[in-house]
Amino acid sequence: MTTDTGEPTLTIDELAARAGVTVRTVRFYGTKGLLPPPVLGPRRVGHYGREHLARLALIEELQHQGMTLAGIERYLRQLPPDLSARDLAVHRAVVASWAPDTVETVTREELERRAGRPLGHEDVERLVAMGVLRPADGGYEADLGLLRLGVGLLDVPLSQEAIFAARKVLIEHSRAAARELSQLFRGEVAERDARDVRSLSAHMQPLVVQALLTAFQRSLKEELGEWLTEPSRESGAG
Repeated sequence: MTTDTGEPTLTIDELAARAGVTVRTVRFYGTKGLLPPPVLGPRRVGHYGREHLARLALIEELQHQGMTLAGIERYLRQLPPDLSARDLAVHRAVVASWAPDTVETVTREELERRAGRPLGHEDVERLVAMGVLRPADGGYEADLGLLRLGVGLLDVPLSQEAIFAARKVLIEHSRAAARELSQLFRGEVAERDARDVRSLSAHMQPLVVQALLTAFQRSLKEELGEWLTEPSRESGAG
């Protein structure tokens, strides 16, 4: 966990448990330069923060895509060294979008390992309600593409109703954007060879996803910034 100021307070054991990896793996990534060094506290105990956790999640996603360790090193070297946890989450979302939808049947123990944290009965019920999990014989059918997102939402101070409403808004608008972009691209490639169309589709998908995520991230930042600086909120705070 980190403080309200974002100060790292996770020990290496806590970081490994939250990320669902071993301490040995964390140390190995550190020696390879895949993770920045921890902040040294009293008695030279290393402390880790959100950025370390987000970077481990990104590495895990790259591994799921079948990328080798050397490939992961090259990918991470291309990223700015001072990316925030939020920016790293955007990169992970882009990488996750490359993969086909993956649903696996997992045991409760495997589910918690994939989630990187213990899950209580209420947590599992919320994940089921979100559509991330579905009870199955001997465990759960888990949508692995949504699992990290669902687990992250467990700690967000929003009601279940607000999360469902937000999900509906995102689905409706993303489908509308996908439909309009698809029509635009179809008009552009209508007269081309079928192989060219398939090639364009393969190249455009990750680029479009990254563009949408970046545009949405900046728009949301602007909207929240305006909301937090409204005169009415400032007067109410005084």
